[in-house]
Order: sequence, then structure tokens, then C-alpha cells
Amino acid sequence: MALLSFSRSFTLLSSPFHFFSSRSIRRRRSFVCSLSTATDVRSRSAVLWFKHDLRLDDHPALSAAETHRFVLPLYVFDRRILSRYSDDMLELLLFALEDLRNSLKEQGSNLMIQYGCAENVIKELVKEVKATDVFIEEEVEYEMRQLIGVVKKTLETSSSLDWNLDIVMWRTPFYDVKNLKELPASYNDFKKQKLLPTSPLLPATLPVVETELDWGPLPTFSDLKEFIKEKLGKPEESWNLMKEMPAEVLLKENLSKSSETIPKSLNDKSIEQRRRDKSVFVTRKGDIVGGGTNTLLNALAAYLRYLEGTARDDWQEVHERLRNAETREGASFTSLFGPALCLGIISRRRVHYEAIKYEKERNAGFLSPFGYSAASVAAAADAVCSMEWFWLLALKSQVSNEGLYSIRIWRWRGHLIQYTVVGLEGPAILLVHGFGAFLEHYRDNINAIAEHGNHVWGITLLGFGQSEKPNIVYTELLWAEMLRDFIIEVVGEPVHLVGNSIGGYFVSIVASLWPSLVKSVILMNTAGNVIPEFSSHRFTSERQTSAAARLGAQLLLFYLRLNIRNTLKNFYPTKTNRADDWLINEMLRASYDPGVTVVLESIFSFDLSIPLNYLLEGYEEKVLILQGMKDPLLDSKAKLAILKEHCTGLAIRELDAGHCPHDEQPQKVNSIVCEWVVAVERKLTANSYSRKNKKMTP
Repeated sequence: MALLSFSRSFTLLSSPFHFFSSRSIRRRRSFVCSLSTATDVRSRSAVLWFKHDLRLDDHPALSAAETHRFVLPLYVFDRRILSRYSDDMLELLLFALEDLRNSLKEQGSNLMIQYGCAENVIKELVKEVKATDVFIEEEVEYEMRQLIGVVKKTLETSSSLDWNLDIVMWRTPFYDVKNLKELPASYNDFKKQKLLPTSPLLPATLPVVETELDWGPLPTFSDLKEFIKEKLGKPEESWNLMKEMPAEVLLKENLSKSSETIPKSLNDKSIEQRRRDKSVFVTRKGDIVGGGTNTLLNALAAYLRYLEGTARDDWQEVHERLRNAETREGASFTSLFGPALCLGIISRRRVHYEAIKYEKERNAGFLSPFGYSAASVAAAADAVCSMEWFWLLALKSQVSNEGLYSIRIWRWRGHLIQYTVVGLEGPAILLVHGFGAFLEHYRDNINAIAEHGNHVWGITLLGFGQSEKPNIVYTELLWAEMLRDFIIEVVGEPVHLVGNSIGGYFVSIVASLWPSLVKSVILMNTAGNVIPEFSSHRFTSERQTSAAARLGAQLLLFYLRLNIRNTLKNFYPTKTNRADDWLINEMLRASYDPGVTVVLESIFSFDLSIPLNYLLEGYEEKVLILQGMKDPLLDSKAKLAILKEHCTGLAIRELDAGHCPHDEQPQKVNSIVCEWVVAVERKLTANSYSRKNKKMTP
């Protein structure tokens, strides 16, 4: 039985079917009613705001709204939402909206298309159709939650609404989690609860729309791109262009080894031809599944049945793309279906349901306790279970105040990333952790540096901490691109980049490839080599993982779990007490997350062949090296000697610390970083003033 809960606060409740929380704007009331017995629902009207739920299948809000007298499905082209999408995602969005509109028309309804700020559009439509309910899907991303907050505030403070209006927050629960605040921090503990995935809902049928309305046209791709760019300034537009050039291509160009061509796409047909052929690969690149829900379900059926083979052309095409996308075992599912899942064209629990249904078909109705019988089933089921776990962690971080810092969520290429920010003004400083760590590793740095008048950002990289750990091939260039996009999309201004260990190497790549994003670089016990007289290198991005790497990752994980306390204490030779229970428990927690062994595999495929002396060229007097001289991982004296010899204009500070000086000697490091930033900012201001005067001189 579906439950609809209205309350003044956004209490997190759930049933095996779905969750609702609603807020009444004009009056206070709190009750729970069964949709099947409620007598007042059919007199109500609703606006249903589609965002990342572009489907009729398994849609709890539609199921609740179908008993209303009138329902207005709405999609708003809001630049604040669209600017987060890549071109592929924009194309996918347009195809999904076209299918959604056609599906609604078949029911006698329609999808209204509007442009502008969502809060203003929704407010005007609520007035026009006299809506009594506004259905809004819950989000975990910080910017989306802020936008929803603006929509709610606009509706609450609108003086033109003289009737009772309920804002109904909803989500599609994968598991029947009774109390989100009691969600275990460890995936290992979560699995012990043995919660079964809930069942998906059948497609909803909305009431026929009898009111004359202007439903609005769907834009073309080019029109949509122009709409997004319309309000962008030149600096923003030029920064956005950076994201379109892969780091690999840019690095090859910089190394003057661009004779190698970019891998050719399988896109050998035009979009129009693929549509005529009923292809599920509808975007220009033709490498991700797109279209509507039924198209996705067809592609999923083909994916799951890969081992069976097929004579169907559309299924053969899926199998071909599967093989191309299988960069490591199971990675093809996220590559092919991840964007569509992000837009909600198909729900995670529908994918799981279809995968398990097929698995039972293969095994006479049974599920083996020893694993799935087909690799494609395992890839699909494991991927959506992993996505749901990290979504729950992200949502919990947004509704509770636990942890050292206020956590925000950023979605990068469909994956959930944790970050924090402290300080409202001053120079922007981005802190990047090392391998196996997370943003809280800067526990005694973030606030202290911000208190000196800085705007401090900390991020947990993809694959670490409580950020998502998708089944992909992790490389140093991937993490560098992530930092680039974070600076462009979230920070929004050039930064002073601070990196520890391998994070220092990622920072150096960002500084080399996208210098306009970086004011200065601070490297703390950084990874990376120095190669004298380095001029060129044949760089390759071939990182196909091997069985040896997978075995090595599993053995390394087993070793680290057993020896993490002693290992960490070796990293803190002068203050072993800093390797405390909190730090150890946080690292152990992350070690049980789904996907962690995939991340560890990257250790065996890192390519650090581009040396620091090459990456830091052009940063004379803008690079600070902080070196813990008791680092157990390398000879600190030898490293500093070669850096001094082959990297000009470096500032070097030696510290009585190990591999993580920022956490072992936080007061000293904080003081040095703040002094450095002040000095660099003065030079930048002076240089800017000098250039300005030269331009003004006749």
C-alpha cells in the first residue's frame, strides 16, 4: 500500500514502495493517508516537476498523482541545471523528453516545456492551473538542493496564492531504509542488515488533460546550446571550452607527439540513419544508450543476454558497444547506461529487478549464493547497488550534521563527489588529498587557513572516502580532469592548488595543462619524478587492467586492513598519536565500500612518466615545496636536491615530519601556506597593476 505523508518538516519515511514528505504552505497539518482510500485526492490538482526522473515507469510521484483531478507534467529548461551537462547529456536529455512527451500524449496528457528560472515558471503555472500540490523529487547535489530551496521559498512567500498548496518531496527508495540517520557508515555493516531491494512500480496513467494550455516546443540541440550560452560571459565560455578537450589529447599536443589520432568512435552512421534503424545509440558520438524508457529496457535486455548471442541488429549493436566499453570487467554497464540512469530515464531498482529476473530465468527460478551466472548480470546488479549505497551516504550527509565539516555533494560525470568549503571571501585555495585519504585528512587545516582570510575548498576525489567508486579505469589524467572541472563548475575562479603525495602529482598536471585556472602550486611530499633534459615522451593512455592487477589489489587491500594502524604510524614519525582511531576507522570504513578494489588496481597502472620539472615549467616563483624530511616512502634529501637542480624558481621548506606534514604538523603547515598565499597574491596584484599601467601609457 502506497503511503503519502504530509508534514511541516521533511521527515524521512519510506515504505517498500516509495517515500513522500510534503509541506503545506498555507496551513499546518500532519497526517498519513492511504492513496486508495483518500476521498479528497480526486478534487486536487498538481504540478509535477520533472528533473532527473524522465520516465513514467517506476515513478512514485506519478503513481501518487494519477488519482488527482488534474496533473500538469512540467520540464523547465533552466540554465542552472543545464550548464552542468555535457553535450552528450544534452542530446540524451532531448531524446528522453521527446519520448516522455509522446508517452504522455498516448494517455491524453502532455509534457509542458518552459524556459527560465524554475521558481518563477512553477509559481506562474501553480497560479494558472490552481494547483494544490507540487511534486518535487529529492536531490543530493548541493546546487540542486539549493535550487529546490529557492523554488519552495518562492512558493511559500507568494502573496498571489490564496489557497492551500502542498510541496510534496519524493524519492524512489532502492531499499526499505526506515531511518536514514541510522544508516551504518560501513557498507559491510549495511550488508549485514540484509535489506532486499524494493519492487518497481508499474507505469502510471495520468488523467486526460481537458484544459487548453500552451505546451511549448522542444528545442533543437543547437537552439539549446545557444540558450545555455546566452547569459555566459566570455571568461565563463572560455573556461567551459576547456572541459571539452581531454587531458590526454592536450598533453600529447603539448609534448609535440600529436601524430597519434584520437581513438575513432564507433559512430559510423548519422543520427538520422541510426534513428531509422531504431538504434539505441542516438547521440552524435553513438557510444551511450539513449532514447526513452522502453528503448533503455530493450538495450538492457540485450546487455544482460550478451552470452546468448542474437540475430537482432539492434541487440548486436549493443553487444558491439559492450565489447568496446569493457575496459575492465563489468565497466561497460556504467559506460553505456550511466548517463541514462543519471537522467532517470530508467530507475536503478528497475535495472536491478530486470537483472535478477533474467538471472532466475537462467537458473530455473533460483539465485545462487555463490554469485551470478552471467558477467553482464553481475555488472548491472552490482553497479546499481553501488550507486544506491553512495546515494544513501550522500543524502545522509545532507540531512545530518555529523562529521568534521559541512559536506556538499557535486555530481561529476554522473558520479557523486563530496566536498566542503569554508570562508566567504579571499583567495581561493583547493586542498587535494593523497591516495587512500579524503577531504577530512585536512581536518586541522581547512578552518585554520580560512580564518586567515582565505576561501578554502576541500574535495574527496572520485574513488576515495565517501565519494562514489564506480567501476571504471582510474588514471592520473582522470583525476586531473576532475580537479579541472571542479575549479570551473564549483569554485568558479583561479585557485592556489595544494596537493599531498599523489594528490601533488594531480595538482601538477592541472597546473601544466590549464594554467589559467591556477595561481600557485603547493606540493607536500609529492609523488612524481624529475627527469633531466626531458623534452618529449610518447605518452599512452592504454590502461587495460589485468588479472594480475586485480589479484594484487585484493592482496593489497587484505594487507592494509590488517596493518593499517602500523602503516599509518610510520607515516607520522614525530607524532604517532595523530594516526588516531578516528583516522584509522575512516580509512577502514572506506576499504569496505563497493568498488574499492577497482580503485586499488590503479596503483599498478599509474603512469608518472611526465616529470615534475616538465609539469612545473612556467611557474617560477609560484611553486612551494613542503617536504617532511622523515618520509618513510622516499629519500627526502635526494628528492629535494634533484628538484633544486632541475626546477627553477622553487621555494622549499623542510619540515620535521613524515609523509603527511599537513596532518602531522598542522600549525606549521597552516602558517607557511597562509604566508605563501599572501606573498603570491601581492605579486599577482603588482603584476596586474603594472600591465594595466602599460596599456594606459600612450
